[in-house]
Amino acid sequence: MTDASRTETAEPPTGALKRCISGPLLYFYVLGDVLGSGIYVLIGSVAAAVGGAFWLAFAAGVAIATITGMAYAELVTRYPRAAGAALFVHKAFRRPVLTFLITICMLSASFAAAGSLATGFARYFGQVWALPPGLLVALLFILALCVINFIGITESVVANMIMTFVEIIGLAIILLIGIIHVAGGNAQFGVLTDFNAEGNPIFALLAGIALAFFAMTGFENAANVAEETVNPRVNFPRALIGGLLTAGVIYVLVAVTAALVVPTDVLGDSPAALLEVVRAGILPAPVGILVIAFAIIAMVAITNTTLVAVVTEARILFGMGREGVVPRIFARLHASRRSPWVGLVFSGLVVGSLLVIGQLVMAVNPELDLVDRLATVTVVFTLVIYGLVIVAAFKLRGSDTHTDTYRAPTALLVLGILGNLALLGYVVADDPESLVWAAGLLGIGVVLYLVSRLTSGSDPMKAYDADTDT
Repeated sequence: MTDASRTETAEPPTGALKRCISGPLLYFYVLGDVLGSGIYVLIGSVAAAVGGAFWLAFAAGVAIATITGMAYAELVTRYPRAAGAALFVHKAFRRPVLTFLITICMLSASFAAAGSLATGFARYFGQVWALPPGLLVALLFILALCVINFIGITESVVANMIMTFVEIIGLAIILLIGIIHVAGGNAQFGVLTDFNAEGNPIFALLAGIALAFFAMTGFENAANVAEETVNPRVNFPRALIGGLLTAGVIYVLVAVTAALVVPTDVLGDSPAALLEVVRAGILPAPVGILVIAFAIIAMVAITNTTLVAVVTEARILFGMGREGVVPRIFARLHASRRSPWVGLVFSGLVVGSLLVIGQLVMAVNPELDLVDRLATVTVVFTLVIYGLVIVAAFKLRGSDTHTDTYRAPTALLVLGILGNLALLGYVVADDPESLVWAAGLLGIGVVLYLVSRLTSGSDPMKAYDADTDT
């Protein structure tokens, strides 16, 4: 074993996270996060936007996401530390305010996603047992995930891996339905080239790609556990890119199956499109039992994605707290569990507050879908951040390079920037009101910065700048 390997697997010093995530565990961590909610929740929306050819949107989304993931892989092998995009952008641009705002954007996106997923979990739970109130189920769901994460990152990642296997089993059932359908000679393959959605097919495809790209995210979450990965310079690129490609192939195959088995308009109108594939009655089993089984599998998928979001939120806060860009209390670790407990408590409170506020808003204005609005804003911020990360990969080439540093193909990174910009332009043009909400979130970031400055007695941006120079 080399000295570097011994260093990376040695007992961590006080204040450091423990390296305990192996390459295979990280692979399933990425795969589980990417497959989590997107394939079970968004496939109907993509079908409604594009038509029978919606599998092309997933293929294009996979390509853009994988290229962006290559930039993350290159940067993680240079800086295998918690904080992810915020750390990379700061290393490249040296603009502490930009770094802080990006951190707030990532946290806001993750908090909103966790609230949305918790609500989705409660709705699926209601299909199995309708007695408990949905809000109570969602709050207990978030609390349980925080407790799992507090117990330890190893337990969290093992739970993630187990749930990933459950998700894959569910998708394998969908693929089996497609095989039986095709083998029976009932498939109409012409639907796979059908753009029957209203409007320009190019814009329809862009809308589908934007949704599919959102479903393919997950590499940012993995970047935030790089500091807890064993030998990250070797394991991270393999696990990240391998997980993205595996998820992409599964997405495309499942999309093709859904298009062949169920009419596109039925998929588009259904809140749970994959259940429509099960309801087609192709498998020789009672449909009612299969539908309940899939509701449970969907809850497992949502749990998987939300667990990763909770892990991410706490690690972002830990990394930024350690650097001084947010109050340093967030850098505290539990003495025995080595978990960033302050970040976990804060994250649970924020997501819980979002759930309660969301219920109040819907009670006053039932037509306002707060979750959908926050999802659109999340896409805007995500595309901006991913574009900046690719630029950061270019700017940091030649800096902090090691013999085993991964280097992404330059031509592909250029295509990644163009792809992110094209999607961002479409999303903003299609929903310009999302910029107003984005400005509101940036305003919250400014308030948090002022609070940090008052509590620290100095400018936290200067402290962060000094820390990252060391």
